[in-house]
Parts: sequence; structure tokens; C-alpha cells
Amino acid sequence: MHATARRLLAALVLSTTACAVLAQAPAWPTKPIRMVIPFPPGGFSDVFGRILGEKFGTAFGQSVVVENRPGAGGNIGADIVAKSPGDGYTLVMGTVGTHAINATLFTRLPYDPVKDFAPVAFVVEAEGLLVAHPSIPAKTVPELIALAKGRPLTYGSAGAGTTGHLAGELFKTLSKVDITHVPYKGNVPAITDLLAGQTSMVFATLPTVLPHVKAGKLNAIAVLGTSRSTTLPDVPTVAQAGIAGFDVNNWTGLFAAAGTPAPVVARMNAEVQKAMRLPEIQARLANEGLRFVPTTPDEFGNFVKAEVARWAPVVKASGAKAD
Repeated sequence: MHATARRLLAALVLSTTACAVLAQAPAWPTKPIRMVIPFPPGGFSDVFGRILGEKFGTAFGQSVVVENRPGAGGNIGADIVAKSPGDGYTLVMGTVGTHAINATLFTRLPYDPVKDFAPVAFVVEAEGLLVAHPSIPAKTVPELIALAKGRPLTYGSAGAGTTGHLAGELFKTLSKVDITHVPYKGNVPAITDLLAGQTSMVFATLPTVLPHVKAGKLNAIAVLGTSRSTTLPDVPTVAQAGIAGFDVNNWTGLFAAAGTPAPVVARMNAEVQKAMRLPEIQARLANEGLRFVPTTPDEFGNFVKAEVARWAPVVKASGAKAD
């Protein structure tokens, strides 16, 4: 066959294949999309869920209804999506809690964090920070440990099974101190009570407490991850402060229900990449101690599986349980 004829035939085959793929792709979206946030308003999963909801609405020409459904460490909201049709119309901003930690922490999790969801995209990772109320006479981790051995202390969290809860339990295990856990329905009420002096400390995402640290209303004790924060470079990590092996991170990502068609997932993933790379979003991330990690749906799915496996021994070793 002549070379020109071969090229024309190849082009025809590619064109036919593309048309066939487009013909098989579902007409989506044709109605409003529901975005479930499994925590109260104000947290970083809520903030970026709403940002993505706005961008999706513009890109897809359909309204995105954002709905906060807190409770049970995020399980209530996640379960709503797990049991929804796999059509791309019900999404959830899952977290390291709902899609990794809770798999081991809860004896009876109502959903499977891997099998019941279609991973769409990793959205952001948040730096963590241990902060205490100014009335607590401890400015460092060693001082806090010494204080906990001599008087009752409490730590608030966004609820049983959240990263803040697990971080506290891990801190107690590694430092061999007893600090009473006080669960709330979300970060905002936990931080509100801390600001009022109702609890001693919280293990929180940096964006949720940074304004209060800068205002002098809370004291930054230590960073929860393995490296210091560029936002607070003078604050050591918990491990650097003397508790070897302490490492707690927090992330949020977008999930649809299992069975959602791959072309629909791919469209949403592409829109997440586009939105999170906007200059104003990148500037906000840098200012608030957050990081965007671009992934394909498959890469994000593999990441979630690895997180479930990574956190299982940590949860078991801490002895933490929630039901």
C-alpha cells in the first residue's frame, strides 16, 4: 500500500475510534451535582470542596450543591457517597481519616474505603501543628510531657477517628503520658473551645490554627510531620523535640461512588488539576501551609491503598479504638 494511502487509512481508523469512544461516553452532567463534605464548615476539606464545587459549576454548566454531613469521624458523610449510584452525581471530599485511618480505627466501618469509591484526584496535603492554650505553662514538647505527668490535661479533636484524635493517641503512647481526649463534631468547635480554655491543646491542621497562633491566642508547640513548616520555621517537629517516630500528616481528596464511568472521572480529574494550578490557589496554598499533589485517578487510588496499609499498624500500636 502507498505511504500516503496508509496514512489516510490510519487517520480514518483513529477518527473512527475517537468517535466511538465519544459515542460511548455518558452525557454528563445533565443535572446538579452533590458535593458531600463529611465535616462541619471551616475545615480545609470544606474550603477546598467549595472551591472545586464553584469551578466544577463553571466548567460543567451545572450547579454543585455543597452539603456538610459531619459525624462519626467523617464516616456519615463518606457512607452517603459509598451507597450512592456510581453516576458521578454524588461526590465526597474524603480525608486520611475517612479513607485510611478509619479502616482500622473503627471496628464496624459501614463502607470499604477502597472498594466503595472511585478515586478522582488528590487535592491537598495539610501540615499539622500541636497548639496549646496560653494558660498551659508549657512552650515545648518536653515541658508539655512533664506537665502532663503532674496534672490532668485534655486535648480536643474533630471527633473520634479523625487525624487529630489519632495524633493525640500516638503522642500519648510514645511519650507515655495520659491526656484525656475530648471529641467534637469538627475542627471548628474543637478550636473554639480551645480558644475559650475549655481544653488544653489540639493536634490540628496548620491552616485551622495559624491565624490564632499569629494573633497570640494559641501557642505553637510542635509541627506534626517529618519536616519543619516554611510558615513557622522556628517551630520544631514533634520528633525533633524528642518523640522519635512521631509522624502524622493530613490530606483531602475527591472521590465519587464506585462504578462511576472512567470518562466522567477523567473529566473531573482534569478540572481539579486545572483549578488547583491557578495562581491565586497556589498562592493561597503556600500562605496556609498546604500542598497540592497532582495525580491521575489511578495514582490517587494506589495512594489511598498505601495509606490504608501505612496507618493500620500505627492505629493498632496506639491502641486507639472508636465505634
